Amino acid sequence: MLPNDIKENILGLINEEAYKPSKKDELANIFVEEENDREEFFSILDELAENGDIFINKRGKVGTLEDYEMKRGKFRSTKRAFGFVESEGEEKDVFIPEEDRNGAFEGDIVIAKLTKEATETKRPEGVIVKILKRENKTVVGLFQKSKAFGFVLPDNKKFDQDIFIPKSAINGAKNNDKVVCEIEVWPKDGKKPEGKIIEVIGQSGERYVEIDSIVRAHGLKEEFPKKVFNQTSKIPDHILDEEKKGRLDLTEEITYTIDGDDSKDFDDAIGVELLDNGNYRLGVHIADVTHYVTEHSPLDREALDRATSVYLVDKVIPMLPRELSNGICSLNPNVERLTVSCIMDVNPKNGSVESHVIKKSVIKSKARMTYTEISNLLENDDPEMIEKYSDFIDNLKNAEKLAEILRERREKRGAIDFDFPESKIVLDSKGYPCKIEEYERRTSNKMIEEFMLLANETIAEHFYNLKLPFVYRVHEDPSEEKLMRLKNFISEYGYKMPNSKGNVKPKDLQTVLESIEDREAKQAIGMIMLRTLKQARYSPECLGHFGLAARYYSHFTSPIRRYPDLQIHRIIKESIDGKLSSKRIKHFSEILEGVCNQSSTQEREAELAERDVDDYYKAVFMSDYIDEEFEGHISGVTSFGVFIELPNGVEGLIRLQDLPDYFTYHENSMILVGEHTKAVLKLGQKLTIRVSNVDIPTREIDFELVTDIFNKH
Repeated sequence: MLPNDIKENILGLINEEAYKPSKKDELANIFVEEENDREEFFSILDELAENGDIFINKRGKVGTLEDYEMKRGKFRSTKRAFGFVESEGEEKDVFIPEEDRNGAFEGDIVIAKLTKEATETKRPEGVIVKILKRENKTVVGLFQKSKAFGFVLPDNKKFDQDIFIPKSAINGAKNNDKVVCEIEVWPKDGKKPEGKIIEVIGQSGERYVEIDSIVRAHGLKEEFPKKVFNQTSKIPDHILDEEKKGRLDLTEEITYTIDGDDSKDFDDAIGVELLDNGNYRLGVHIADVTHYVTEHSPLDREALDRATSVYLVDKVIPMLPRELSNGICSLNPNVERLTVSCIMDVNPKNGSVESHVIKKSVIKSKARMTYTEISNLLENDDPEMIEKYSDFIDNLKNAEKLAEILRERREKRGAIDFDFPESKIVLDSKGYPCKIEEYERRTSNKMIEEFMLLANETIAEHFYNLKLPFVYRVHEDPSEEKLMRLKNFISEYGYKMPNSKGNVKPKDLQTVLESIEDREAKQAIGMIMLRTLKQARYSPECLGHFGLAARYYSHFTSPIRRYPDLQIHRIIKESIDGKLSSKRIKHFSEILEGVCNQSSTQEREAELAERDVDDYYKAVFMSDYIDEEFEGHISGVTSFGVFIELPNGVEGLIRLQDLPDYFTYHENSMILVGEHTKAVLKLGQKLTIRVSNVDIPTREIDFELVTDIFNKH
């Protein structure tokens, strides 16, 4: 009988530096004692190869992917049919020409064989030799019907093949319906993929159909399973006396929530007082969601599956049922609620946390305030707001002063503040976009942001020092290659990045941004900086947060809408209660990587869905402005055109084929230069455009150039 750890032993040998690819029989001679076990051993080798952990060549020799110059990773396709393989830990993606995709589609986990080595200026090149896992078994698209069969045209243009639907698999879909299609036969030898219709969403062009199509395309679920509702229905709508035992009673303290005007759930409350020794005492009180969402329960499994709430223009897809998020887990005013509190004493001179306590608590919020109200009070001494919140004036003034101290501390250590203008789409009573306006980050918004940042850092450092398993929000340092490209790009604009000793620091990037006075240039360089940085993610390792210039960082403050916060609340509470036995520590150590990966993946999917819905409404809005002129600035430069962003945040494309000159794309400096006119198009450049076309189904907006850039050269 083969040992339980046979896979680990095989991989251990194969990954040794001295190992040379060996035949299956040779490996069997090493690992198999009983002849009867040889077939099982060969099956295990095949399974490891199927998962991409090893590679077996045509001669039956077993080695690592590196032995055969192969990379495992995620395939990313483009609208132009070629693609890239992203491998974890690799600086450069592998370029895959269209003819070498071999049936790979967006998001598939693949193995690529390298055919060309990387150079200083070019990525390595490869060919897909194996598809390990299909990312999208279902596709949302437009159904086109003929007499004997049909096709689905995928909404996601990166899925660049139509799907053949046999007559028997149409399942009631009508021409021009938006549908969900399940792929049953993947493309091979030049044939199209084949599938069946599993859901008809509705007729293309209708608003709810288009939004639902986006939701389905990103795999987001709106309805909760029956088991979840059964569990939710048993949760009381008020706090029971026995639930308050062993908790810090803060019901008499001044605590309050400050949120958006239209917010329905409130998971964080604060209170700020000035102590006799001059320190500020900041209390950040977060809804104790895990009291109701118990581990391994239907609620918990569903919350992990979703991992995040999704905030679309016209609706929210919550992580937890509204009975919880808007009810017993919401810190509504004048009712008792269970919380987890991080109470910090902050030095007014340098903003450092001199001491802190983390407690299970119970609060009774004294007011539900809004960002607009409190910003008007603090910025303008609004008499109406002063009267309404007369009992809170001292507390709010203390909060404003403390937030300023904390902001100065963050700026001093070099945290990056891109401060890009954000747009807000406003719908009328019929759900039609009537205006797109700039979203304001006012005094109270920034104040709450500072307090949540401080609590998140304090919690992360506390549990890092305890050496307990934990979930951190990490933002790793950018790669040297990308930083060099950024330096070169910045110098093209006439600015210089400070030379820090060793690696580039966040403060260096912030210094550059502060030196740029022109708003459009600042935004352009800021966007390139943002693309230079790695994506923030969740990790069981404390790797620091580059953008915040923070050594320790976590997400603690939103357990209603983010699973990582909910996960660490469990660890925090078990630590407070002395229940973190070696068995529980082992349990958390084993599950946290999976929790982090799921949360990071779902966060990306939610962001993409939110962006797609925004793009849909922006296209609908701009369809009323065909042939009208606007001023904007270049927000993106590519080899096929330039993207122009208008002041309201709408972005459209000027295609190079529509310009009266041939333009050459200079990748390093990200500019386009006209061959005959020498006209230059670069990021941040102000232009006047005309709206030439809006394609609502594809959410694409086309502009044509009005500004004469050709007679200036």
